[in-house]
Amino acid sequence: MAEIDQQKIEKSKDSAWWQPAVFMFLRLSVWIAGPLIVALFLGSWLESRYGLKPWLSLAAIGLAFVVSMIGIVRVTIKEIKKIP
Repeated sequence: MAEIDQQKIEKSKDSAWWQPAVFMFLRLSVWIAGPLIVALFLGSWLESRYGLKPWLSLAAIGLAFVVSMIGIVRVTIKEIKKIP
């Protein structure tokens, strides 16, 4: 049992203290950039197909904003639950 605890201590010393923060930053950045990029392409395609110039892109970007906020809130709640 003491040997397992010692291994955990050694493993925790090897990991960088900043890694969890960087991974969380990357996850949140993907939730911001991903839906926005998809919305830009989708809005452009919808505009070329239906001819409603600014409105379909604006609607797609608005939907991307909602999706981003839901994703960010879900990731944040999951991370907050990990805090002891």
